[in-house]
Amino acid sequence: MLKPDEVLAFWLDEVGPKGWYAGGDALDRQVRDFAEDTWDRAMDGACALWLTHPSGVLAYSILMDQFPRNMFRDTAKAFASDCYALAAVKMAIHKNWDLKIDEPARQFFYMPIVHSESLVDQDRAVRLFVTRMPEHGKDFLLHAKAHREIIRTYGRFPTRNKALGRCSRPVEENFVNNQGYGYVVEALRAGNTPAAQSAQAV
Repeated sequence: MLKPDEVLAFWLDEVGPKGWYAGGDALDRQVRDFAEDTWDRAMDGACALWLTHPSGVLAYSILMDQFPRNMFRDTAKAFASDCYALAAVKMAIHKNWDLKIDEPARQFFYMPIVHSESLVDQDRAVRLFVTRMPEHGKDFLLHAKAHREIIRTYGRFPTRNKALGRCSRPVEENFVNNQGYGYVVEALRAGNTPAAQSAQAV
């Protein structure tokens, strides 16, 4: 089983900022080969000691929130450990452990909150990037707002519906097939609220 410092070295140094959100089959395979066994064991509770110190929670968040999106892309397993990551980072933030991690790595304390389908969590994610990432927060704030706009409009992330076996409403099908996340980002960049406008138009 991997150790927290191995997870951090792989994700923060080897993959690095250029690869964090790039995706692609090659990276997905690399993450799967590196971390799938440890993820399986974490799902059985084997990583509890990681949650006793700041860098351990950071590694746990990456393992349970970031890695599944690569390892199990477009399947329900991609979201299977979200609840564990969310609980861990909320505990850590309450203890101000996130502030003991330098930016931009600190963002991975907040990503499980960005990935939550709760509007309360979405509002909190936006506040965290504004108040707790003074150097790099603006780099991620637009994306946090885009996630919030989607949840505010649809109550969930429509792009997950197929993987999770959820029935999509017509307005969600329009979003997935004709617009998507990039549309929301660009419209917010221009000062619009695209998801709400789309929902009213369909």
